[in-house]
Amino acid sequence: MSLESEIKRRRTFAIISHPDAGKTTLTEKLLLFGGAIHVAGAVKSNKIKKTATSDWMEIEKQRGISVATSVMGFEYRHFKINILDTPGHQDFAEDTYRTLTAVDSVIIVVDTAKGVEAQTRKLMNVCRMRNTPVMIFVNKMDREGKDPFELLDELEAELNIAVRPLSWPINQGFSFKGVYNIYKDNLELYTPNKQKISETLNVDIAGKELAELVGEKDASKLREDLELINGVYNEFDVQEYLSGKLAPVFFGSALNTFGVKELLDCFVEIAPSPLPVQTQERIVDPYEEAFSGFIFKIHANMDPNHRSCIAFVKVCSGKFERNVNYKHVRHGKMMRFSAPTAFMAQKKETVDEAYAGDIVGLPDTGTFKIGDTLTSGENLHFKGIPSFSPEMFKYIENADPMKTKQLDKGINQLMDEGVAQLFINQFNNRKIIGTVGQLQFEVIQYRLLHEYGAQCRWEPINLHKACWIESDDPEELENFKKRKAQYMAVDKDGRDVFLADSGYVLQMAQNDFENIQFHFTSEF
Repeated sequence: MSLESEIKRRRTFAIISHPDAGKTTLTEKLLLFGGAIHVAGAVKSNKIKKTATSDWMEIEKQRGISVATSVMGFEYRHFKINILDTPGHQDFAEDTYRTLTAVDSVIIVVDTAKGVEAQTRKLMNVCRMRNTPVMIFVNKMDREGKDPFELLDELEAELNIAVRPLSWPINQGFSFKGVYNIYKDNLELYTPNKQKISETLNVDIAGKELAELVGEKDASKLREDLELINGVYNEFDVQEYLSGKLAPVFFGSALNTFGVKELLDCFVEIAPSPLPVQTQERIVDPYEEAFSGFIFKIHANMDPNHRSCIAFVKVCSGKFERNVNYKHVRHGKMMRFSAPTAFMAQKKETVDEAYAGDIVGLPDTGTFKIGDTLTSGENLHFKGIPSFSPEMFKYIENADPMKTKQLDKGINQLMDEGVAQLFINQFNNRKIIGTVGQLQFEVIQYRLLHEYGAQCRWEPINLHKACWIESDDPEELENFKKRKAQYMAVDKDGRDVFLADSGYVLQMAQNDFENIQFHFTSEF
């Protein structure tokens, strides 16, 4: 296959939602259709002993939530699909934001009963910043929920995007009978089954057969609804979807494998293949011959038996090949990789080649940081992989002096992974961990103990905000650092960070030192 046709058949997307909307369940069912797994696991169930493929970390199995983005690749029809299942919990939002820089489109999962929730709104804002094409899957139609028309209005208002239903439910909850696939003009009858696929029928909407299948009352309501949809909503326009202005909407029940195939079939047909990516130097086209890619995630200890780190590379252009020399732009040196891997969550296999749109895992011995670029030789710097200013802070202390080495190694690897941020206070040399949410502290403590055999304890510290500072006036910068000595720290890259203990202190510092820039993301 030529380079162009290989890249054209790639579809790389993330599944995002508020926690508990059914994101990981939907991922499982997509894998089931792709033949990547033969039995779908449960996210939280005592009866089914198999857990979800994408929730493979020990803590994820215990809590029934995703705490790290999983990467899964499989073939479906003649397409190569790469799914990134992201954490929904807001405490892990930063992992999700970074993942959104590595995908070409997004599927948002919405719970029919709860509608649009806070986290979904935030993630949609990130998609809008990049004009990422979005599809919406309204899940749990086999439970009682909001009226579908009301839900469509809510999606438009809350997510600030035009919507167009491409499938339509026949009732919901206990009387849910199926969906009519508007995109393909056929009827899907609902039979609850967690492992099998429901039957598809080509039915004339105006004919008698519809009433025989779903009853006279539901048949006439479906006809009215479809008439209303065609009257209210414009025809579906693929270009509007690709430019991020229109979101097609599908209805179904991921748990019962219903409505998922319609979503997947439409997705592979209309979703974008890899898109051009902006770098500081120029726009990189995926069809260029030369390879380029960037690291958007680092994961420590994917295999607990080998304390290994894996750096996830999104291939942006050309073709990546095993055992070929590539340039690590930040270090300015050539590197070659003898064991690049492709993923199915935790399981990985060695790959000989990968094309634009693919995600490749590279063994990392501390050479990579999030945002690093690899190229065939050109100096490129990809944009838009920020670390946000943390909102919660604690001192991290060693609870077992015999395990100092293990603790230091664990902290460094987890920080490289982007789980949280490390600041070293210049006044007393103590280590401070900054996170976006409380749950991250528990995850760090758990992983340090179970993956590195190191025990830590947390001590409180009262801080309001961490901000990176820089100035063109070295004298003023020096003066600021002296005056604020007890609030000064450095991050793991040695950059100056001001730790303000209140909003008032921060505001006064900004007023008093006009020549100093205060940054609230690490990308400046």
